[in-house]
Amino acid sequence: MRILVVEDEDSIASFVVKGLTSEGHSVDRAATAAEAISFALTHDFDLILLDLILPDGNGIDVLKRVRAERPEVPVIVVSALGEIDNKVDLLDAGADDYLVKPFAFAELAARVRAAARSGAASGRELTVGDLTLDIKTRVATRGDDISADLPSREFTLLEYLMRHQGQVITRQQLLDSVWGIDFDASSNVVDVYVSYLRRKLDRVNEPSVIETVRGAGYRVRA
Repeated sequence: MRILVVEDEDSIASFVVKGLTSEGHSVDRAATAAEAISFALTHDFDLILLDLILPDGNGIDVLKRVRAERPEVPVIVVSALGEIDNKVDLLDAGADDYLVKPFAFAELAARVRAAARSGAASGRELTVGDLTLDIKTRVATRGDDISADLPSREFTLLEYLMRHQGQVITRQQLLDSVWGIDFDASSNVVDVYVSYLRRKLDRVNEPSVIETVRGAGYRVRA
């Protein structure tokens, strides 16, 4: 596997890179958020190990950028316990797994192998009912009659809803997680993009693939 290690502390980075290299992986290292984003968006990695606290920014911002541009790449967050207070938020932001410092290399290696198995087994596809989203190609399909190649923002919105299938997601949650900036809660941008998806994925005279929960938000359910 080709792995990107995002870690600003030289001693930890050296320990991780040496261990992963000895396991037969090809390893690159980034020491800042800017370097991490540049590496992640210009090279093909099979896995990213991401520290949360970086000298020029927050690893969560890196995670969101990677999820928006390279959603097929698994990301394991590696950080100190106090920096992972809300694990649910971390996973909701797009992390596939997390590992708390300090850790034994054997545990890290096991998490890396698990991420590799998960990616291979799933084919990086999401499925809810007859709706399937191919994470690599960004093509959404329903049965044999509907297929849509989604632009980046529509893809990210649908992916987020499908990863939280059955849950009602508020507009503000979608603004924060999909757009990644502080839009005003009164903005109708979420509704506009939901309508784009519905035009492409809904069947005539059938309930929408994206359900509106009045006064609450949206959800995708089988």
